[in-house]
Amino acid sequence: MPFIIIFVLIPFIELATFASVSEHIGIWTTLALAFLTAILGGLLVKYQGLNTILSMRKAIDQGKMPLDEIFDGFCLVAAGALLITPGFVTDAIGFALLVPPVRAALRYFIRTRTSWAVSGSTAEYETRQYRPHDGDIIEGDYERMDENEDQDRDEIKRL
Repeated sequence: MPFIIIFVLIPFIELATFASVSEHIGIWTTLALAFLTAILGGLLVKYQGLNTILSMRKAIDQGKMPLDEIFDGFCLVAAGALLITPGFVTDAIGFALLVPPVRAALRYFIRTRTSWAVSGSTAEYETRQYRPHDGDIIEGDYERMDENEDQDRDEIKRL
């Protein structure tokens, strides 16, 4: 039920905001501003997304679970979706999600109200080698046939 209210309420709020802004600055300026926020937001999401991927890779290289970076990635996806949606209210929420302290506050808010199996980004993991246990293990020696063929060709060329 809350989703239905959101999907009905948000378009009405966006239309009212759009009408109010266009009444003050003009329809063409309002349309240009809406288009400009979508372009600028897309560029910012791209830049911050690349930085998030780099910090995620750094955390993984250090052996830590990149939980903060994953959350930032989800926030950036949400910000991108909100920024390409026409309207000033969704743009304001999308731009707010692009601000790192806002994401940190949102992350803290969610952490305090949920129980996470792993606490923060201090979780560590280790890689293990997987060996299937469902079949027989056959030990033996092998000889690559293509290497022998190359040697045979070399001997033939020498003759």
